[in-house]
Amino acid sequence: MSTDCVTSRPLAALPNAGLAFDVGRETPRRVGEISSAPVTLSLSIHDRLESVEAEWRRFEQNADCTPFQTFDWLQRWQRHIGTRQGVQPAIVVGTLADGQTIFILPFGIDRGGGARRLCWLGQDLNDYNSPLILRDFSQHIPAQRFRALWKELRRRMQREPLYRHDWIELEKMPQFIGGQVNPFFALTLATNPSGAHFAELGSDWKKFYAAKRSSATRRRDRSKRKRLAEFGEIGFAVDANPDAAKATLEVLMEQKRRLFAQRGIPDMFERAGWREFFLDLAGNASPLCTSPALRNGELQLHVGHTQIGALRGATHLGVVFRDAYYHVLASYDDGAIAHYGPGALHLRELIANIIDLGLRRFDFTVGDEPYKLEWSDTHIKLGDYAAAATWRGGPALGRSMIQRRIKRFIKQTPAAWRTVSRLRARIGPLLQRVKSGS
Repeated sequence: MSTDCVTSRPLAALPNAGLAFDVGRETPRRVGEISSAPVTLSLSIHDRLESVEAEWRRFEQNADCTPFQTFDWLQRWQRHIGTRQGVQPAIVVGTLADGQTIFILPFGIDRGGGARRLCWLGQDLNDYNSPLILRDFSQHIPAQRFRALWKELRRRMQREPLYRHDWIELEKMPQFIGGQVNPFFALTLATNPSGAHFAELGSDWKKFYAAKRSSATRRRDRSKRKRLAEFGEIGFAVDANPDAAKATLEVLMEQKRRLFAQRGIPDMFERAGWREFFLDLAGNASPLCTSPALRNGELQLHVGHTQIGALRGATHLGVVFRDAYYHVLASYDDGAIAHYGPGALHLRELIANIIDLGLRRFDFTVGDEPYKLEWSDTHIKLGDYAAAATWRGGPALGRSMIQRRIKRFIKQTPAAWRTVSRLRARIGPLLQRVKSGS
C-alpha cells in the first residue's frame, strides 16, 4: 500500500526562506524572475514507484533530469536490485499551489547493515544521481529556499516510521541538470573522487575526428585497423532487436569478467541483481529510433558490437535520451587482437554512428580514464552529500567519509593510482585461482 505523507494542514512560511508548505489551491503566480514572495508547496512521499508512475512518466518528458532518473530505469533497478538489498522506496513529489509538479526526488531507505541510510534509488549503479526538476525550478526555489525545503523534508521523513533513517549519503550528483544548477549544490557537498566528461559532437564525423586526433594519431589508427583486418572482415553493427542485444550483452559481460579478473577488480555482474538488471534492459527497453522526431524524449537502448572475423572484437551498451548518448558499458576481446586496439576502433565507429543519428552530445559518464579526456571537451563536477540523522548514523558516516577521502587521494594522485593498480593486477589472478579451487 502506498503511504502518502501529504501535508494535512497549512504551515507558516519558514523564517527568511520564502517557503510555505500548504495543500491549498490558489491562483498560480507567473514567475519571470525570482520573487521574495512565499512559494506554496505540497509534499508527498510514496513507498512504491507504481503509485506515482503516471505522473512520473508525464513529468520526465519535459523535466530536467538524466536517463538514470527515468521511471523505466529505476523501476527495473528496484525490481532486480533494490528489493534484494532491502531498499525501501521513498519517492518525494513536490507540487506547486496550482497542482503543477515542481520536482520528484527518487530516494530510498537502505535498511542493510546496522544503520538505515537515505540514498538515491540506484545510487551505486547509476552514473548520475539527481532529482527531476521543473525547467524553471530555480526561479521558484533558489538556493536559500531549497536549503529550507531540505530541512523541512528531513524533518517530515523522520516523523514517518517507514522513512526514518540514521544517516544520509547522496553520491555522484552532477553540478548541472539540463540548463540549471542542481539544487543539491546549495548544500555543503564534498567533491566526488571521480569526474565525468562529455563531448559536443557537431554534425560531421570527419571534422570531429580531425579536431580530436592529430594526423600522427590518425595514421596510427589506420595502421592498427589494417592489422585488425588481418583477423577477418571488420564490421560495426547496432543490435536493434532484443535477442541480438541480449546476445551482445552476454558477450560484453564475459569480456568484462576476464578483464576484471586480470586487473584484480571485483566483477560488477556478480553483485546481486546487476546481471539481471542489464539483461532486462537489453531485452525490454524501447528500441532505438533512428529518426530524432520519433524519440519523444523516451529512454532508448543503444547496444552494438564490432565484428572482426569470427570475433566480437568489442561491445557496448548505452542509452539515448533526448539529444544525447550516454556510454554505460563497453568492453573488448582480450585475445590476440587486443594489441591492435579493437576497443578504440569500436569507439570511433560508435561516435560516428551517434553523429549519424543526429545526436548532439556523447556523454562518457563517470570516470577519468585517459580516452575520455582525449575525446571530451567538457568536465562535469560531481558532488556528494553526507550527514548523520541520528546517533546510530555517526559511525556509518565516519566510515563513509574515511573511505571517500582515501579513494579520492588514490584516484587523484597518479603515483598512488599506479601503485594500487599494479598491486590489484598481481593479487587479482591469485584470488581468482583460489576462488576456482585450482
